[in-house]
Amino acid sequence: MTSAFWQDRPVLVTGATGLLGSWLTRRLVEAGASVVCFVRDWVPQSELVRSRVLDRVKVVRGDIRDRDALERAIGEYEADTVIHLAAQAIVGIANRNPVSTFESNIQGTWNLLEACRRSPSVKSIVTASSDKAYGDQERLPYCEDAPLQGRHPYDVSKSCADLIAQTYAHTYGLPVAVTRCGNFYGGGDLNWNRIVPGTIRSVVRGERPIIRSDGQNVRDYFYVEDGAAAYMLLAEQLHGRPELRGQAFNFSNETETTVLELVRRVLKAMRSDLEPVVLNEASNEIRRQFLSAAHARRTLPWSPLFTLDEGMRRTVAWYEDFLRASHKPIDHRQRAYA
Repeated sequence: MTSAFWQDRPVLVTGATGLLGSWLTRRLVEAGASVVCFVRDWVPQSELVRSRVLDRVKVVRGDIRDRDALERAIGEYEADTVIHLAAQAIVGIANRNPVSTFESNIQGTWNLLEACRRSPSVKSIVTASSDKAYGDQERLPYCEDAPLQGRHPYDVSKSCADLIAQTYAHTYGLPVAVTRCGNFYGGGDLNWNRIVPGTIRSVVRGERPIIRSDGQNVRDYFYVEDGAAAYMLLAEQLHGRPELRGQAFNFSNETETTVLELVRRVLKAMRSDLEPVVLNEASNEIRRQFLSAAHARRTLPWSPLFTLDEGMRRTVAWYEDFLRASHKPIDHRQRAYA
């Protein structure tokens, strides 16, 4: 990845206030890109806001289900590169509210791609799928040629969005590629039901961390700053390599990790001797799911910047700072006259 490539390049990022979106936007700004963030909700705790990176970008407020708003954002800011991250990304919410998840993740994807198809300025599009798009597979690790066979609402939404992106590449020649990443972790994930932030917050409070499953489910855990770098590399490569259009890429540090092992890594990073509480209550979860990143390593070429332990140390440091700052008393006098 070269800074010269990104200097003054107009980039549209959807879902910029999310975990990956915040770190990706920061990285793009640092590389000199002219970033437009398409966001729906104001999230003051987001890393994008907290780091003040939001002050250095253009912001378009809109819903990903509104194609007119997307066309306006792309057209008026002459976006050259589009990175599509906006989604309803919480599995529990998808199970309770499948229609809103389908609208955001499936309709939102075709809206974004159709808006790009209508724009002469767009030269590169990276859209986020997920390892969940594969559903449950017998062959491990998952490779990009595995069928997309999600069964539950979130998984299905990602399978569908993934196929729609490939349709726009193969039918219309749209310069779009798809990412399928493992479970992101890193500073800025404020969904406390997720295992990493939930465990860190419990330890900071002196409480035993909770594991909803039996702790033996195997997953990929992928550090968010590695994800941001991977997206930028793929977007840059798409500009000069038309053969990448329509391709999907797994990104993973290829470390098979059980939930229990991950919690113990967090505890080690925090120098805590607390023992986790294993509830063994989770259901409808895939037992073993991890990715091969051989295609990305060979084709782009790509490699992760951080090991799991390095990423975890950086993550713990972020949350310890965030949680300390969150408990500082508010100076009402300063607030009143600010």
